[in-house]
Amino acid sequence: MVSIAQQLNTIPELSGSYQFYDKTGEIIYVGKAKNLKRRVSSYFHKKHESPKLQVMVPQIVKIEFIVTDSEVEALILESHLIKKYKPKYNVLLKDDKKFPYFLITTEEYPRILVVRKQNKNPMKGKYFGPYTNSKAMYATLDLLKKIFPLKQCKQPKFKDRPCLYYQMGRCLAPCQGYVSSEDYKELINKVELFLSGKQNELVIELKKQMEKYSKNQEYEKAAKYRDSYLDVMKTMEKQKVVFENTKLNIDIIALAQEGLCSSVCVLQIRQGRLTNKKDFDIKLNFASTPAEIFSSFLKDYYELISESEAPKEILFDEELISEDKQIYEKWLSYKFKKKVKIISDKQKKNKEFITLAKKNAQYSLEKQKLQILNEIQNDYNEVGAYIQDKLNLRKFPHKVECFDISHIQGTNTVASMVVFENGQPKKSAYRKFKIKSTEGKPDDFKSMQEVVSRRYRDKDMPDLIIIDGGKGQLSSVMKQFEEMEIKNQDIVSLAKRLEEVFLPNKSKPVIFPVSSNALYFFQRIRDEAHRFAISYHRKLRGNQATKSVLDDIKGLSEKSKKLLLEKFDSVKIISELSQEKLQEFIPKKSAKAVWEFFKTAKS
Repeated sequence: MVSIAQQLNTIPELSGSYQFYDKTGEIIYVGKAKNLKRRVSSYFHKKHESPKLQVMVPQIVKIEFIVTDSEVEALILESHLIKKYKPKYNVLLKDDKKFPYFLITTEEYPRILVVRKQNKNPMKGKYFGPYTNSKAMYATLDLLKKIFPLKQCKQPKFKDRPCLYYQMGRCLAPCQGYVSSEDYKELINKVELFLSGKQNELVIELKKQMEKYSKNQEYEKAAKYRDSYLDVMKTMEKQKVVFENTKLNIDIIALAQEGLCSSVCVLQIRQGRLTNKKDFDIKLNFASTPAEIFSSFLKDYYELISESEAPKEILFDEELISEDKQIYEKWLSYKFKKKVKIISDKQKKNKEFITLAKKNAQYSLEKQKLQILNEIQNDYNEVGAYIQDKLNLRKFPHKVECFDISHIQGTNTVASMVVFENGQPKKSAYRKFKIKSTEGKPDDFKSMQEVVSRRYRDKDMPDLIIIDGGKGQLSSVMKQFEEMEIKNQDIVSLAKRLEEVFLPNKSKPVIFPVSSNALYFFQRIRDEAHRFAISYHRKLRGNQATKSVLDDIKGLSEKSKKLLLEKFDSVKIISELSQEKLQEFIPKKSAKAVWEFFKTAKS
C-alpha cells in the first residue's frame, strides 16, 4: 500500500475537495481547500488538540482529491459529497426529508400543495420552505385558503356546476370558467408575495385593488379584497416588528451546543418583521467547534432554500465567523442570483437579536436533551444492562452517585454529589460539601479523598460511583477506600476531554460509542454534578463578599442587613442607592451609616 507520505507528494497546490478513506475503503471525512496540498498536509504534520482529529487521523490510509477551478466550486462539491457519502467525521444536518414545502404548481390554474421536495421525480413548480414546524405550516395553509380562494381540486368534480368549495368562498371555480386566467394569475402573485414574507407589498396591492373595484362600483369584488386586506393585516399585527427598516431581509442564525448535542435556530426577518423561526438538531459524531458546525449547517440549509426565500443578509454570532466567509458569500450569491452578504454581531443592535436567536436555540437544545433523557428513563433497563456489561460491574447500576470538585486557585473549595436512581435524578438525595483539608492549597486529589471519606463513613454504598476526572482522581479515591476498608465497590472516573471512562487498576480506558444513550447518561450525570458544585461555589463566594463588606459598616444591624440583601440582588446595587432610598427599607440612622460608608469607599 502506498504510504501517506507518498500520497501527500502527489497532491497539487490547487483548490478542490479531498476525501479521507479508512482501511475498509469507507470515506470517513470530506473537506475543501483553497490549497489542497497545504490543507491536507496539515493533518499529518502537526499535533492536534481536537479530540475528533486525534481519533480520525490515525485511521486515514488513503487520500483522494478532486481539483476545481475555484474555492466556490470546491465548496459546492464538498457539500454534494457529504450528502452522498455521509462520512462519520463530518457534521451532518438531521435528515432533511422530514421537512415539507409549499408548492405552487405550474398548471394553467395553479394549486398550492404540501410536498416533500426530496421525493423522487418532484413535481414542477415554485417551492417555498422547508418548514420545520408542520403545525404552523398547516395553519398558514388554512389562512392562505381563506384569504386567497385558489383551485382546490386537480380535476373538476362536476361537469356543469362548481363544487362545494365555491359555495364556501374557498375557490373561484376556474373549472367552470368563473374567473379569467389573468385574474387568477394576479391571485397567485399575491400568494407568492405572502409566502416570500413580502406582506407589506401584498397589503398595498390588496388595498389598491379594493379601492379600484369600489371606485368602479364593483362592490362584491371590492368586499372580497377588503376581507383579504383585513385578514393579512391581522396576521401582520401578530408578528413582532424587530427592525425599524421595513425593507430589511435577513436571516439571524445562532447555535447552542452541549457535548454532542447541538441546535441551530434560524430567525427569518422579512420587511422588518419576524416571519418565521426554524429549529434544527445537528448530529455530531465527535466534538466539533462552533465554526465547524456553522459551516456545515450553512451549506446544508441554504442548499434546500428556494430562491424566493433567500435573504439579502445572514447575521450570525461573531464566534462563528470562519476564514471561508467570502467563499460562502460568493456561493450564495451565485445560487440565488442576487448578492447575499454575511455579517457578524459587532453592532449593538445586531447583538440584541443574536441574543434572541441564542435563547431560541438554547430552548431547542433543552428539548433535544430532554428527549434523549426520556429515552434513557423509559428504557433504563437496557441502558443500565449495557453499562453493566461494558464496564463489567458487579451490580446493575440502579443507584449511581457522582462527585465533582470546584474551586478558584484553592479558595472556597467545594464538592458536590448528585444521585440518579434508575436513570432519573433524585434531587432530595443531592449533597454538597465545603472542603476543609485543602483551604488555600489547590489539591483535587486530596479534596476528593475528603469528600468520599465523609460520604461513605457509614458504609452506605450505591451501586456505582462516578468521579469527575481522570486516572489521578480515581486512584486517590481507591487509596482512600483502602484506608476505610471499603472493598468490592464499583467505581469509575470520567475524563471530559475525550469522554474516556477509567476503571480501577486498568491502564486503558473504556470508550462508549458516541451515539449511545449510555455515554449520554454519563455526560448528563457528570454535567449535573458540575452544575451543582458551581452553584454552591458561587453562593459561598457571594456570601463571603457580602460578609466582608456589609459587616464592616458600624451601625448596621443584622436585621437591617438582612432586609437589604432580601430586597436587592447584590452589594454593588446597595452601594449605589441614595440615603433617601435606603431609608425606605431600614431606619434613618442605619441608612445614613450605609450611605456614608460607601461614599467614603468611593472617594
